[in-house]
Amino acid sequence: MLISSSFVRLSTIAGFLASLPAAMLLMGGSAIAQVPNLPSDIPELPGESVDPLDEPSNDELRPLNQNNTLLSIEAGRRMITDAGTASSQQNYAEAATMLQQARQLFNQLTNFYQDLFNSFTAVDNRIADSLRRQAFETAQLRDEATYQLALVHRAQNQPELAVPLLIQIIRSQNPTRDLGQQAYRQLFELGFVESPYPRTQPDQSTSSTPAPNFSN
Repeated sequence: MLISSSFVRLSTIAGFLASLPAAMLLMGGSAIAQVPNLPSDIPELPGESVDPLDEPSNDELRPLNQNNTLLSIEAGRRMITDAGTASSQQNYAEAATMLQQARQLFNQLTNFYQDLFNSFTAVDNRIADSLRRQAFETAQLRDEATYQLALVHRAQNQPELAVPLLIQIIRSQNPTRDLGQQAYRQLFELGFVESPYPRTQPDQSTSSTPAPNFSN
């Protein structure tokens, strides 16, 4: 009878254990749940996927590349274009204001790029060369805006305002460059200087000239 009772008791315990879920293990008196294997074909919930077209573009991440910013080369170019339109309509006051703003903008950009160029020199030559090209471009645009402003002052019969600007261009560009020669020609026509330049047609050897100075 004792053996039969023990057998019944063990059978009952075995039946109870068999009835437990396979995911439950009995270890040290505590039940540990195993993570079930997930089916491989779970449907994707709405909104989980990311459309690459919804990701921000490089232009959105770099706001100074956009057309509506004021601290950019394109903004200065638009000022020069608008000034040309105003000048063609003999609205010289408006043209002078726009050209002065463009000149200040390009001069500020030139100084910024020049400062960065000095910082990256001997640190990263590739970045330094890129910054130097940007400084050169903005310095050239600054001098062109300055020349157009001097012409507007001439049209307004204000040579006292045109002469200092023309001298700044020559100092920045060098007299051997085209823009420097045009500025000097204006000084000659105004009577500020006595000798024309160039006296003779320059040969091809003078076509390679130094870049304009970054400071003005």
